[in-house]
This record gives sequence, structure tokens and C-alpha cells, in this order.
Amino acid sequence: MILGAWEASGLIEKGGPLVWVLLGLGFFGSVCIVERFFFFHRARINVSTLLVGLGLHVKRRAFAEALHEAARAPGPIGRVAHAGLLRYYLERRDLSDVVREAGQLEVPKIEKNIRAILAMALLSPLIGMLGTMLGMVDAFQRVSEQGGVSGPAELSSAVMTALITSVMGLTVAIPMYIFYLYFLGRSKRLVGRIERAGIEVIHMIADAREEEEFAPFRGETSQGKKRTQGRKKAKPAEE
Repeated sequence: MILGAWEASGLIEKGGPLVWVLLGLGFFGSVCIVERFFFFHRARINVSTLLVGLGLHVKRRAFAEALHEAARAPGPIGRVAHAGLLRYYLERRDLSDVVREAGQLEVPKIEKNIRAILAMALLSPLIGMLGTMLGMVDAFQRVSEQGGVSGPAELSSAVMTALITSVMGLTVAIPMYIFYLYFLGRSKRLVGRIERAGIEVIHMIADAREEEEFAPFRGETSQGKKRTQGRKKAKPAEE
């Protein structure tokens, strides 16, 4: 709609070649925005529900089912959880390194094209200002060659032609910067959820391992307590 209005008024032709550069930047930025929307939509997942399901499998020592559920989970959170569960036999420190490395591998995928959107937001007004300066130089050069202007209408037309690129640059830059801030916030929240999922996976594996190791000791302790209590009750009866 905006492009059609600009074409109808002839502003694109008046703005010069830099207008087409700005249109190219706007198109490339729009492609990046659409791609990020699809990525974050696919990465949406209820972390609490996933962790509860994985915790139930880990407590039952059913690591195959836990791996299957983590593999089915979409996005980077499921992949990080899967990497931790795949090496559940490692020590806690080594397991923590594995989960951290898996999370670091997901960060470039999360931040992909976000800097490109920021670049479009920063370059567009600069190119628009460059176009305006070039247009003003050209306008005053024509005035100097003609020895003056025939009227204020001619000067205002030259100035308007020079300002077209600045308007076009701001038209591209403002929405690009807004989308950059939006995706930056979503990427930081997603990284935080990845860290939470990785920590919870490490804790549940370590807790399940400790529970299995100390189960015989706890059983012997409980039996010893029962025997001690039985002896204390038997002493008054003997007296």
C-alpha cells in the first residue's frame, strides 16, 4: 500500500537510485523478520510440562522414554535436554559441561538474522541522509548554473526531491528497529529457558543417581531403627 502510494505520486522516480537501495534493504529486512517469526513460533514449548514428564521418566530410570520425549520436543530446549539425557552416565561436572556446550551451540541459531535486522535499521536512515545531501548539492548546483531560481515553487520542488530519501530511510528504519527490540527480548527469554531446562535436567539425573546409590543404606538404616525401637519396647516387658 505504501509502495503503491509512492509510485502513484512519482516519489520513487524523483528520489533517485538510493530509493531503490532503501527498498532493497526493506525487502531483505522483511524476509529476516518473517524467518524469525517462524523460528520462534516453532520453538514455543511449555518448559514446565516438559521437565515434569522427563522427571517422571528419570525417576523410573526409563532413560529411553526420556530421550524419546526430549527428541519429540520442538526447538532448542528439547535438543539441550536430549544432549544431557544422552550422557546421563557422566559425572555431574562433566554432565554440566555437556549441557552448557549444547546450549552454546543453540545461541547462534537463536540470534540468527537479528543483527541483520539491526543493520537494516541503522543503515536505512544513513543512506536516506546521504540521498538528501546529494539531492541538496544537486539542487544548489543547478541553481548556481542557472544563475538563480525562477520562483519559490522551483526551489521547494528541488528540496522536496532531496528529502524523499530521508523520509524513505526513516520509513524503513523505524519498524526494523522495533522488530529488532522485539526479537532481542524473545531471544534472551529463550536463552534463559534453555539454561533453566539444562540445570533441571542435571539436577534430576543427579538426584536419581544418588537415590539409587543410597537406597540400600537407607533401607538398612530404617531396619536398624525398627530393631532399636523393638528392643526398647521389649526391655520394660522383661522387667
